[in-house]
Amino acid sequence: MQTDPATAILASPLAVGPVVLPNRVFLAPMSGVSDRPFREIASAFGAGLVISEMVASELLARGDAEAVMRSERAGAGRHVVQLAGREARWMAEGARAATDAGADIIDINMGCPAKKVTGGYSGSALMRNLDHALTLIEATVAATPLPVTLKMRLGWDDASINAPDLARRAEAAGVRLITVHGRTRCQFYTGRADWAAIRAVKQAVSIPVIANGDLLAPEDLPSILRLSGADGVMIGRGAYGRPWLPGHLAAFAATGVMPPAPAGDALFALIERHYAAILAHYGEPVGLKAARKHLGWTLDLISPPPELRQAVLTATTPRLTLVNLAAAFAEDGRRAA
Repeated sequence: MQTDPATAILASPLAVGPVVLPNRVFLAPMSGVSDRPFREIASAFGAGLVISEMVASELLARGDAEAVMRSERAGAGRHVVQLAGREARWMAEGARAATDAGADIIDINMGCPAKKVTGGYSGSALMRNLDHALTLIEATVAATPLPVTLKMRLGWDDASINAPDLARRAEAAGVRLITVHGRTRCQFYTGRADWAAIRAVKQAVSIPVIANGDLLAPEDLPSILRLSGADGVMIGRGAYGRPWLPGHLAAFAATGVMPPAPAGDALFALIERHYAAILAHYGEPVGLKAARKHLGWTLDLISPPPELRQAVLTATTPRLTLVNLAAAFAEDGRRAA
């Protein structure tokens, strides 16, 4: 099948400063989701870039065990650590810690809408005071030789759409790439992402701009690129239970053919490996709970009877979890037959 010219750009490499990425379809940083096991799978399927969960810069600088775990390298691709914070000193210290730990790129979070983050004047709350936001950007850029990127929203609310202004100031401060989620903070994840509003950011800067928000399927690619004018795309919630999706969309951009999603025995084997990796990453007590959201998203793909779904998600041991999961997949196989 002929490749759509509108999407073919996504299959081409992208330079972020001196770092060259193999394609332009990225996995978003998602707290509680894009941990190392999830990112390893997305990377193996061909995502152009995977980004760590948001890491508190002060905790990383202090060597906090959870912050260090969140920032661990995943897979063989480029390693990006996303930092959050509200003080220039700790953003700089966090950037140095991530650099020393082997990061390839440092990303700054100015997009998280969660109340526990914005209540601490971090994440998208920083878009309410661009002068202060700029001090954090400048401190981060000055603290590391690595490329620094920035993830933001359109603004705090509809009355303060200031993403283009922040983007201009960030580029002048040395940021090498900007990602924009096409919503304001006050929208959280309601309504539809405004891909067209991202175009104003693209027009404001000369560095690459990545469009994020509501990208779910290959059919979305021409529209998000045409409306935003972006140089690439980032997938967040669309990858829930589908860590292969960024890589598959990159393959679609290159060939015009969407690879088939894992199904049946292949899907079971993938989730079994993912489950084992989660348990190894967190340890069994925490891993049992951390895995449930991923198992739930997998079960959404096969829609087992409610009692089997409940059995998988309430099992209290890894062995029982896998026994019930196998039964759910067997039921799916019988329906397919």
